[in-house]
Amino acid sequence: MRLAVGDPAPDFALLDATGRIVRLSDFATRRLVLYFYPADLTPGCTTEACEFNDELAALADLGADVVGISPDPAARHREFVARHGLSLTLLSDLDRSVMRAYGAYGDKLLYGKTVTGVIRSTFVVGPTGLLEHVWYGVRAAGHAARVRAALAAASSS
Repeated sequence: MRLAVGDPAPDFALLDATGRIVRLSDFATRRLVLYFYPADLTPGCTTEACEFNDELAALADLGADVVGISPDPAARHREFVARHGLSLTLLSDLDRSVMRAYGAYGDKLLYGKTVTGVIRSTFVVGPTGLLEHVWYGVRAAGHAARVRAALAAASSS
């Protein structure tokens, strides 16, 4: 099941790289850029994380925080953060339940074959808890800049 703009964002409570529980409600007064990615320390996921990290200040100026979610455990997130100097929050969805709730886990094409896995997806959750932007099957390179541009366009209208 895929979500659409205007749908309520599914709630979550997941562990970050330090073992702290992070909840959707922690971002209730701001926008949240929530991106789902397959695995830490892989080329595409590293590109995406580093680009979101580079956009953190600009996104914060637009009233948005950034959180990445993958099925990796907290220890792997710590290694990823340390190796690439990341400042963004990474959460562990070990059982993929949050990914499923957002439609970010399921069948996808990989090198011409249908496989089950993480569907690289991004959502902007507004302060009201409703989805303001939804992207499924995104390409890692350049995506963070497209998210920033969409938020900037929305804030200027």
